[in-house]
Amino acid sequence: MLQELNKISDLKSLVLKKKPKKLVLAAAGDEHSIDAVIAAYKMGVIQPILVGRKEEIYKLTSNCKDLDNFEIIDLTDDKAIVKKAVSLVVNNQADILMKGNVTTATLLKGVLNKEYGMKHKSFLSHFALFEIPHYHKLLGITDVALNILPPLEHKVHIVENSVNFIRKIGIEKPKIAALSAIEMVNEKMPSTLDAALLSIMQRRGQIKHCLIDGPLAFDNAISLESKKQKKLGGDVAGNADILLVPNVESGNILYKSLVAFADAKVAGIVLGADFPIVLTSRADSEETKLNSILLAAASVNKNLS
Repeated sequence: MLQELNKISDLKSLVLKKKPKKLVLAAAGDEHSIDAVIAAYKMGVIQPILVGRKEEIYKLTSNCKDLDNFEIIDLTDDKAIVKKAVSLVVNNQADILMKGNVTTATLLKGVLNKEYGMKHKSFLSHFALFEIPHYHKLLGITDVALNILPPLEHKVHIVENSVNFIRKIGIEKPKIAALSAIEMVNEKMPSTLDAALLSIMQRRGQIKHCLIDGPLAFDNAISLESKKQKKLGGDVAGNADILLVPNVESGNILYKSLVAFADAKVAGIVLGADFPIVLTSRADSEETKLNSILLAAASVNKNLS
């Protein structure tokens, strides 16, 4: 159960209870990504499929003694690479899709391609799980990467994606704080209206398997002292499992601030597809990419033959 996990590294114990998952790395010519994949393989978490330019892959894996155990698919064009990688997960030949040295737009366009990608319409959103030294449990933040200024309808999908995901790794009824700059509804601040409506929708059963409160300022959401000072009730304030940010700018700034200034560890994936997508920045460290693989593997329930 995720409630029993205090660190992102603890996901390893959860993953190792399962059969190794097949992971396909699209455009594998990225040093940090391929190093993370090799590390996850050595842990016994995944079985890699590397799709990309064979010459680049061999150069980056020259010190890897396990390369003979990896499947390598030699392709040079980014579109062909993405098509092959996406086709593998769509056709149940792999469990997890991971972004390598290819743009996010190119990869996700392939995922949503009607010819070889997912056959049904899906709403994709990004989810990040943080281990923060001064917070008492793991904390999810969504959406910090994909949806720029989501209207209420899209925020419902973002919440549902995060709830469906986090229930797979142990939190049965996550507490979600819908963030704004203040904890009171103000018609001049649309994010407060959306937050209040999401809270009402949850209470009326339109959004299930979670608790939502909002609007909440950031400190209200994560600090029991702030909750006490503001005289806020409910079970979410001061004890949130997930923070729903109002827009991508605030989410992206929060994400990077926690990593840069709070020594936070993080794992990030894309939700909403039939399979988890490990989507990290090319600037992210090998550790972050390995954490993201662990998070994705922990959410996969099926076992491929």
